[in-house]
Amino acid sequence: MFVTRFAPSPTGYLHRGHAFSALSAHEAARAAGGRFILRIEDIDT
Repeated sequence: MFVTRFAPSPTGYLHRGHAFSALSAHEAARAAGGRFILRIEDIDT
């Protein structure tokens, strides 16, 4: 199975580069019939 992920840094703001990366990963997964995973980590504890 084809799996892509988007794991932005939780310490910074999102910007257009993040949006491009997330959309690219999502489209690649969709085209291959795979899964797209959004990974958010809690590192501020």
